[in-house]
Amino acid sequence: MYAPFFGFQENPFNLTPDPRYLFLSRYHREALEHLLYGINERKGFIAITGGIGTGKTTLCRALLEHLDPKTQSALIFSSFISDEEILKSINQEFGIEMGPGTLSKKDYVDALNQFLLNNFGDGENALLLIDEAQNLSHAVLEQIRLLSNLETAKEKLLQVVLVGQSELKGLLHSPSLQQLNERITVRYDLRPLDEADLRGYVHHRLTVAGGRGEVGFSNGALGAVFGYSRGNPRRINAVCDRALLIAFTKEKRIISKKMVKDAVRDLKGEGSDARTSGVGPPLFVRGGWSKRRAGAVLLLVMLMAGLFVWRQGEDMMEVFSSVGRVNGTPAPAASTQDTPTAEIANAAVFLDQATSLANLFRLFEESVSGGSDYGEGAYLGLVSFDIASEYFILFKKPFRVLAAHVASPLGPGPRYLLITQTRDNGAVALDPEGGVHKVTRPFVLRHWGGEVSFVYPHRQVFQTLSRGMKGREVLKVQEVLKRVGYLVELTAVYDPQTAEAVARFQEEFGLNADGIVGPRTMALLFQMWE
Repeated sequence: MYAPFFGFQENPFNLTPDPRYLFLSRYHREALEHLLYGINERKGFIAITGGIGTGKTTLCRALLEHLDPKTQSALIFSSFISDEEILKSINQEFGIEMGPGTLSKKDYVDALNQFLLNNFGDGENALLLIDEAQNLSHAVLEQIRLLSNLETAKEKLLQVVLVGQSELKGLLHSPSLQQLNERITVRYDLRPLDEADLRGYVHHRLTVAGGRGEVGFSNGALGAVFGYSRGNPRRINAVCDRALLIAFTKEKRIISKKMVKDAVRDLKGEGSDARTSGVGPPLFVRGGWSKRRAGAVLLLVMLMAGLFVWRQGEDMMEVFSSVGRVNGTPAPAASTQDTPTAEIANAAVFLDQATSLANLFRLFEESVSGGSDYGEGAYLGLVSFDIASEYFILFKKPFRVLAAHVASPLGPGPRYLLITQTRDNGAVALDPEGGVHKVTRPFVLRHWGGEVSFVYPHRQVFQTLSRGMKGREVLKVQEVLKRVGYLVELTAVYDPQTAEAVARFQEEFGLNADGIVGPRTMALLFQMWE
């Protein structure tokens, strides 16, 4: 209804999943990269979980657009299904023709196995993606586990992605599904957007819908959207859609904080009399409003009021990739040879997304040993931060950075610099063939795009570090802070001085400056450990 008034071609906050509207927050980028890594490297089972409305289904549809052309895909979006029905659905999705007559589960599995072998022989990959996997029965999940037996001596023939709400994590940890759970080698829990990403999300959707800058949200309005939604995309869509409707009834093109608050009250069913509060469409029409137009708006409000029931998703990130325990040291760099700057300026050291991701994990996998400083339960996962270029010299382990100002015919898609080692006068970068090159500091700064990713050994149980705590990990945090220039004493006690230094560190690197070492703060400190 309001789209023509604002100059939109369509509703920018429609709840229907549409990959065109996928906004890759840092968490969505990490989730997508975990998916691409697991699929391209044939890791077998991948699990993506997240709260209701965090964008899992939209992420799945975007994944399909990023798949290698040689990857065949089967998509299952109906999870209330029997073990035999899912085999039938998988074969139908892959286009496998079955003979006439009554067919058994063995018939379906045999036909699928032959398809996968032929597919593998042609140099192709196969993906099975199941959405709403938390609704699958134990029998169906066990049947899916048995499909992992379809493999060659070295490769998995089928890559399985389970996407589900947070309950899926608990389901997979049940004793009867232990064998399946142990086969999941890549995991990611999708978090809601943070406040900075929310601003980009809203602007992105307005732009995709065809907005020409004639409509916008004030800073106060965006803050109110975040306060209500807590970064949940579905809630963001609901309140923004309602706020646009209110602005439409007032014939305003800038959405104010008050409009958002009115929208929130209306969604919660707390709106007061629309004639006096301005919440909802005006019942007494002025300024060219017709009764028919007002009635249509009122009808839409009544429909929307009963549309949404929300539940807040979990707000903790657990990134797991079960590729082994690590010893905390970067992979040894190969011997380097000086490369002229003129050669470096071309595409030699710029990698595409899949190559950079695979090599980043490979560098860590090569450093795996029997002893680990992180104990049992440490698994490799990818984390991303927006880091200013001048800080790159602090990083002590391999990382990749989104490349900027790459003027070369490299084709579509982002390009990355994969740095294996930093030096006072530059760094050592990896090329697509695995060769290493010395690059100068000006070169790194010139091509620094800001988004830095690296591999971090997450633990299934993470203990937040805060005031009053003591121990080896507190001492390690103090050592890192002292090395990078903060004033702390090496006491192994989380004292007020340490808390203040942590808060300053967090503020400097764009984290929540609460003086508490949580998962993301620890991950960034880890990257600076010797």
